[in-house]
Amino acid sequence: TKCESGCVCADGLYENLDGRCVPAEECPCEYGGLAYGRGEQIQTECEICTCTKGKWKCVQKTRCSSTCNLYGEGHITTFDGQRFVFDGNCEYILAMDGCSVNRPISSFKIVTENVICGKSGVTCSRSISIYLGNLTVILRDETFAISGENPGVQYKVIKNALHLMFDIIIPGKYNMTLIWNKHMNFFIKISRETQETICGLCGNYNGNMKDDFETRSKYVASNELEFVNSWKENPLCGDVYFVVDPCSKNPYRKAWAEKTCSIINSQVFSACHNKVNRMPYYEACVRDSCGCDIGGDCQCMCDSIAVYAMACLEKGICIDWRTPEFCREF
Repeated sequence: TKCESGCVCADGLYENLDGRCVPAEECPCEYGGLAYGRGEQIQTECEICTCTKGKWKCVQKTRCSSTCNLYGEGHITTFDGQRFVFDGNCEYILAMDGCSVNRPISSFKIVTENVICGKSGVTCSRSISIYLGNLTVILRDETFAISGENPGVQYKVIKNALHLMFDIIIPGKYNMTLIWNKHMNFFIKISRETQETICGLCGNYNGNMKDDFETRSKYVASNELEFVNSWKENPLCGDVYFVVDPCSKNPYRKAWAEKTCSIINSQVFSACHNKVNRMPYYEACVRDSCGCDIGGDCQCMCDSIAVYAMACLEKGICIDWRTPEFCREF
């Protein structure tokens, strides 16, 4: 109804968002509540879209990548975009290949070890193990250690003030970028050159979030806890039966958590609000800030805000949110 010729404007002309009548070539396109003019582009990880006559014309990128996020106290966003939270004191497989019955040989496996970091029982990802055949990389205590070797794998380590990054190439299969903030946040960005099946807590990376809770036994779990329990690296670990609500256990921290995390909803991030839904990040920030009750509470809060800032950056919006008084770079 917004762009129908002959309804409001004369035949051959269309009403644009400003109420003016324009030819089809000048019709704007909408995305995230913002208007884009003729020829303007937006990019996702898999597509480049150009505004043409009021509609987006999208072209698939030759290399399509997707990112799995593990952050804070057990928050995960899978490769296909499914979100869930879990609290488990065990090692869990985040992602691996070789999951299909036909091709059971694995070329990589990424494992997270969860350690309890609060009196309420919430857990934080503190240690990441990356297995690439005979090559092993362990991320722990704000540093890393590499052991063994695999001539079939190329890797590069990049350090900056806030992150450790690993660029890993498994020729003919995957290009991976692993980003660790030396605390609780870990990102796996994969571009694959094969239709190899991927599995683990990061999901099966098939473009459909509805079947992301696929267990190790190859059936889709009815809930996230059943799914999480199936991906324990050590079967002797106890199962997770419920998700802790730290703000209910620590109600005295809730007002502080909501106040400090409100920067996500503020003008500071306003340029990103139409591009990335802020509410899941705000809720995760409040939850984590309530839960980190044995020191490090400000680190938990800052880490949660940084995840939203990184999601904005993925959409091309760079937010300068850190100050000397608030979450300064150490």
